[in-house]
Amino acid sequence: MEKEKVDKIVEETLERPIHHSKEENPKRYLALRNILNIIFMIGALVGLLIYLFSDEFSGTIVIMAAMAIKIIESVLRITYR
Repeated sequence: MEKEKVDKIVEETLERPIHHSKEENPKRYLALRNILNIIFMIGALVGLLIYLFSDEFSGTIVIMAAMAIKIIESVLRITYR
């Protein structure tokens, strides 16, 4: 290619506006994700304590519910990145 053509292509590329297909405010769901993470951690800890010191079945159910909340948070994190 000629030097002029290359320079023209470089100029056009540098002048091209950047279009973001992603969300304008990436921190929109950050507070919700933090709340879901706190609920998950508390639920997992409570479930573990119930599992160890009380009924194993009930502890398992509480831990599984906490895991469901973590899955919801993960989906939010992956979807709205």
